[in-house]
Amino acid sequence: MLLLIKYTLLYGIVLMLVALGGMFSEHSGIINIALEGIMVIGGVAGVLTLTMLPADMSPFLVVLISVLVAALAGMVYSLLLAFASINLKADQTIGGTALNLLATAIAVVIAKYFSDSGSAKLNYSNKPFLFSIGGLELSIFVPLGIVLLVISYVVLYKTRFGLRLRACGEHPQAADSVGINVYKMRYAGVLLSGALGAIGGLAYIVPPVQTWNFEVGVAGAGFLALAVMIFGQWKPFNICAAAMFFAVFKSLANIADSTFLAQLHWSSNIYNMMPFIASMIILAFTSKNSMAPKAEGIPYDKGSR
Repeated sequence: MLLLIKYTLLYGIVLMLVALGGMFSEHSGIINIALEGIMVIGGVAGVLTLTMLPADMSPFLVVLISVLVAALAGMVYSLLLAFASINLKADQTIGGTALNLLATAIAVVIAKYFSDSGSAKLNYSNKPFLFSIGGLELSIFVPLGIVLLVISYVVLYKTRFGLRLRACGEHPQAADSVGINVYKMRYAGVLLSGALGAIGGLAYIVPPVQTWNFEVGVAGAGFLALAVMIFGQWKPFNICAAAMFFAVFKSLANIADSTFLAQLHWSSNIYNMMPFIASMIILAFTSKNSMAPKAEGIPYDKGSR
């Protein structure tokens, strides 16, 4: 049970952080398919920072600097999507897919350049990111994720910024008519998406292991986070619940051999497939009741009314 809780929290927080990023982007009116790529860029930036920081630096500073660098890298990378979607009015799905492909290639080139072995694997210490409570080893991203979840809810529903952001995703022409700069709000939504997605990428890569091969990217976690966001109906606390639901299935792949499930003699690949199968089944039944922002994916033209 402790193992199930550990892996569920570990993976659930990752899905929640990335899905919250996608939520901000889509509430502004931009579909962010590039979450997978943003996770990879955030992961490689954070891991490189870890390898370059002095070994005697305090764990708090190591975590703080790594998270900030990852978030900054994700924001910079997300600007590519924002510029293509907002300024050039390009197709957001195609742009996001291209950024996903580009991100893994960039990460592999960077990893090979800095790797001692010449491969795309980077070694690092994950000890600053781990702590224990009553024999349960947790990631520092668990409390950080809870804090960011509360902040996301407050920002989205209790501030003027959140109201304006949601207005730009529902009816940008009406928002523009009362003096809201739709372009700036959409840039803000995509930048927030980049920061949260990159932190999620770092949370996916660093705590579980001390070596990561960037040739595999983040193994589809970004796309699963999109499913979590849709299942959570673009609402922060619903997204959190959906993330934990999907994380339980993912966790079974890691602990199946230690439970009664070992008697079934199933391959771990079957358990790894479960989150994606569950997402397809759930989305098939819930997509008709979708509460997606009405103007998402539609380039904003100031001249159209």
